[in-house]
Amino acid sequence: MAYADNPAGSGGQPQADHGYAHDLPASAELVIIGGGIMGLWAAVHAERLGIDTLLVDAGRLGHGASGGLLGALMPHMPDKWNDKKQFQFEALLSLEEEIARLEDATGMACGYRRSGRLIPLPKPHLREIALRHSADAEVNWQQGERHFRWDVLDQPLQDGWPDASFTASGLVHDTFAARVSPRALVSTLAAFLRSAKHVRIAEGLEAARVDPSSGRAMFCHGESIAFGRCVIAAGYQSFPLLQAISPPLPRPLGQPVKGQAALLKADVDPALPVIFLNGLYVVAHEDGHVAIGSTSEESFDNAQSTDVRLDDLVERARALVPALVHAPVIERWAGLRPKAVDRDPMVGPHPDHAQVIALTGGFKVSFGLAHALAAAAIGAAISQEIWLPPSFLLESHLAAASR
Repeated sequence: MAYADNPAGSGGQPQADHGYAHDLPASAELVIIGGGIMGLWAAVHAERLGIDTLLVDAGRLGHGASGGLLGALMPHMPDKWNDKKQFQFEALLSLEEEIARLEDATGMACGYRRSGRLIPLPKPHLREIALRHSADAEVNWQQGERHFRWDVLDQPLQDGWPDASFTASGLVHDTFAARVSPRALVSTLAAFLRSAKHVRIAEGLEAARVDPSSGRAMFCHGESIAFGRCVIAAGYQSFPLLQAISPPLPRPLGQPVKGQAALLKADVDPALPVIFLNGLYVVAHEDGHVAIGSTSEESFDNAQSTDVRLDDLVERARALVPALVHAPVIERWAGLRPKAVDRDPMVGPHPDHAQVIALTGGFKVSFGLAHALAAAAIGAAISQEIWLPPSFLLESHLAAASR
């Protein structure tokens, strides 16, 4: 089988390119460190507010973990409702409007579709739980005239998607879930920013440290810039930058988690729902592409290599969906995603240095929440009062890391 393993531009971890020419200003009202999905959305919000902004990335915009393949936008289960689930629900609703606004502004497509999700139920007790969740969705998955369902079906909506052998007790059809093309979305965000009036971009510039006392961001090859506010949105590389300006902590603020995914070429309807089973996602995209993923590896030797873990994922996907049995793998991908110490997103001003604002974490939920989290971070940067679920706040993660 022929395939590409992290070809150029495929979304592996960013590498500083010392061939970039940097014409940095002496200062900026706002410096955003990191041009992945979080930093890109933060820069979009800053542009809309007319804030003088410099967006800096260690490599090229959107080519770290944000340049992956999967793009599944999955809601939490509709039971045991709380402020985190409500925040995510509202963010997933507003993302559809935000993407439409971006597409109108750029003339580009982001590969977004509210496709829904299917969850096979191989055992009877899972059906009983799913039926209870159906009633929960009737209460919690609605806003105004919009409401979404969690239906329990006896058979798949389309034969073989998934294979009936996995649905002995039926399957869930969630109508709220969606998908987006990660690369199309980051490309659209980057295109919007490249024509922005208030945002400048510096690529291939890796942050070394942030000094709140002098109000300067320092970079690995000697460059520095003064800032009024600094948003740290550098994915897993945010954690040591934030830890360095915090009191000594017995635990790290977060860690990178490796994920592997694959892109297959198959003749399937792009409107088909995402399938989720035991950690495996199968996502139909446009133009006959199907993404599958992903692994979650807290220990690894090579961040960008793919291996037998991905081979196993491909085989599981082919067993789950017969249409993929002979589908060629056209790309294999690996990258590092940020997982904060308390797993939740890590957002908000540093309690000791209010001019430094975190915008990272969001393990496995970044694409669905990034626009809303970035809006909160930029709100904090202009001294607006913000509200986030308490466990999302940087100070909550600092407390967790101190225990």
